[in-house]
Amino acid sequence: MTTKPAGHGQRVGVFLCHCGTSISDAVDIEALARGARGLDDVVTVHDTPFLCAESGQRLIREEIQGAGLSRVVVAACSPLMHERTFRKTVQAAGLNPFTLQIANIREQVSWVTPDRSEATKKGAALVAGAVRRVARNVPLSVGRRPVVQSTLVVGAGIAGVEAALRLADAGKNVILVEQAPSLGGHMAQLARTYPSLDCSECVIMPKVASAAAHPNITLLTNSRVEAVSGNVGRFAVRVRTRPRFVDEARCTGCGVCVERCPCRDGASEFDEGLGTRPAVHFPMPQAVPRVPVIDRAACASYNAQAACRICQEVCPCDAIDFGQQDRLHDLEAGAVILATGFDLFDPRRAAEYGYGRWSNVMTSLQFERLCDPAGPTGGKIVTTSGRRPASIAVVHCVGSRDRRFNRHCSRVCCTASLKLALLAREQTGADVVNFFIDMRAGGKHGEEFYERVQRAGVTFIQGRGTEVLCGRGKLLVKAEDTLLGRAVSVPVDMVVLAVGMEPRRDAEQTARLFGISLDERGFFAERHLKFSPVQTSVEGVFIAGCCQGPKDIPESVAQGAAAAAGALQFIDPGVVEVSPTVAVVEPRRCSGCRLCVGDCPYQAIDIVRVAGRDVARVNDVLCQSCGSCAATCPAGAISQCGFTSPQIFAEIEGLLAGS
Repeated sequence: MTTKPAGHGQRVGVFLCHCGTSISDAVDIEALARGARGLDDVVTVHDTPFLCAESGQRLIREEIQGAGLSRVVVAACSPLMHERTFRKTVQAAGLNPFTLQIANIREQVSWVTPDRSEATKKGAALVAGAVRRVARNVPLSVGRRPVVQSTLVVGAGIAGVEAALRLADAGKNVILVEQAPSLGGHMAQLARTYPSLDCSECVIMPKVASAAAHPNITLLTNSRVEAVSGNVGRFAVRVRTRPRFVDEARCTGCGVCVERCPCRDGASEFDEGLGTRPAVHFPMPQAVPRVPVIDRAACASYNAQAACRICQEVCPCDAIDFGQQDRLHDLEAGAVILATGFDLFDPRRAAEYGYGRWSNVMTSLQFERLCDPAGPTGGKIVTTSGRRPASIAVVHCVGSRDRRFNRHCSRVCCTASLKLALLAREQTGADVVNFFIDMRAGGKHGEEFYERVQRAGVTFIQGRGTEVLCGRGKLLVKAEDTLLGRAVSVPVDMVVLAVGMEPRRDAEQTARLFGISLDERGFFAERHLKFSPVQTSVEGVFIAGCCQGPKDIPESVAQGAAAAAGALQFIDPGVVEVSPTVAVVEPRRCSGCRLCVGDCPYQAIDIVRVAGRDVARVNDVLCQSCGSCAATCPAGAISQCGFTSPQIFAEIEGLLAGS
C-alpha cells in the first residue's frame, strides 16, 4: 500500500483482487500494483485474495473513509458478477455508487490470455483506463417508479401453472394466458412420468384445477398476447381471445353437445392425430376449463348449406353461440413470466425415417397417446391394422444432436425413450430395441431406471438409427452398431421416433413483443446462464420451463417457482429502481431525423413536438442503457449518462497510455 497526493482533483483508490488464484495465477498482481501507484489521481493501492468477501468489502470501506477517497477502481471479475456488490460497498462508506469503476481482469485477461507477461500488460492497461475514466465519473441518482401489483404469466403448461399458483398463493393477482383451449401443455399428453411411472394427468390436473379455481388468477384460454407496450413495472398488454362458440359463463360442461354432434371425423389434436373427435369437443378428457370448443373447419353449421345446429338445440343451458367474435383485453401487469414451452421436432424433415410415409412409424408423443388409457386405443398398443406388435424399435435423437436440424441435446429423450421401451415391454411382451448414440440417463434415479429397463429385457444397440425402410409387411431399421463395429438391420412391426425439443415457431415473434433476446439455438436467452437463469435482459420479464431450453418436468417446476419468486421480489416493494445510466437527448441539437427511433431495440424513444419542431425523447423506464441510439445519432444530440464521450475517450487514452 502507498499513498501520494492526487494529481487532478480526485482521490482514487485502486483495489486489486486475486480471485483466489483465478487471476493471480495468470497476472502478476504486484506488477499491477506498482503500475497503479504511478497513475495520476491514485492515492492508495491494495490487493487482497477476495475483494467480494466481507473482509475485502470492509477494506474498501475503511480506505474510503480513512484516505478520503472520492473515486474507487476495483480490478476483479466481470461487472455482471459483482458490480452491485461493490456499488453497495462504496455507498455504505458515503460515496455515490456511480463513482465506482470496475476493470475486468478475470474474464478479459486471466481467462483468455495464456502468456503471463502479456496478461500482466493487458491488465495494467485496463486498470489505467479505469483510473483515467473514473476521475470523470459523476454522481448519478437511481430513479423510482411505481409497480403494478399483478403478474402476466404466458403459457399454462406445468411451468406456467406452477408460477401462477406460487404468485396467487402469495396474495398477488395473476393473469394466466394460454393459447390452447385447455390448460396442461405437453405434460397433459403424457401417459406416464419417469422414473416412478405415475399417471401424468393424475399429477398435473389437480394443479391445473387449482389454478383455474384460484380467486387471484384470471384465466384467459384460447388466447394469445397481441401487443405489449408501457413501462417496466407497468406493462400494457393486449390479449386477443379467439371464440370457442360456447359461452363459458353459461356452459356447465355436461357434454350433451359433444355426445350428439354428428360431425365426428375431425383429427384429435390432443391425440396427435391418431384418433378422431367431434366438431364440438372437449380439448382433452379432463379439460380445464370444462368447456367445449367448436372447430369451425369440421362443423357442418359452417360448411353445409343447411346448418346443422344440433348442438345448439340439445344444449340445456343455451350456451352455444355461433356468433361469437374475437375479444380484446387491455391489461396491465407489473411483471411478466414467459412459460410458452417448446415444439417437438417434425420428423418429416428427416425423410430417412419414413415418418408420414410408412405406416406404424410414429413419434414418441404419439406412442404416449397409445399407452394412455384415455387415448385413442384405450391404452392398447396396437399397429394400424389393430394387432399387437411383436417387435418395436425406439430410435433416439431424431432431430437432436444433428447438425442439419438441432445441434443441442434435448436432454429428456433418453429417459423418455427408456420409459416408452419399458411400457411397450410390459404391456405387449414385444421385443423392444433401443438405438442410441450414448445413454444420458441423468437426473434423480435416472441411472437406476436405466438398469430397471435393462432387467426388463429391452435390447440396446449403441449407434444412431440411420434409416427406416418398409417391405414384406415389416419395417427395417438400419443402424451402425458401434460396439461391434458393423452395420445392422433390424426388422420390426413398429418404430417409435424419439423426437427432440426445439424452440416454438413463434419464439422470435414473442421475443420481439417483450423486447427480450434469443440464444443461438432460438430459445429465450437468460440474463446469465448460471446466476440468473430465469431473468432476461428486460427488467421485470422472467422465463421458465422449456422456452429457455430443453428440460424435464422437475426442472420446469423448479424454474416456474423460481420465476414466481423473481416476479414477487420485483413487484412486492411497490416500486422499481430505474438505472440512471440512460440515454438523454439535447433538444437543441436534435434534428428529428428519427434514426434513433428505428435503432432502439427497446422501443424507448419517441418523437415529440418541442418549440414547434420534432425532437426525440427517451423513456427512461424503458431504456436499457445499450447506447445504440447515442452511437447512431448523426448530430451527436444523444448521450448516455455514465458513458459520455469524455468518459469513453478518457478510458481509451488510459488504455493506450497503460499498454
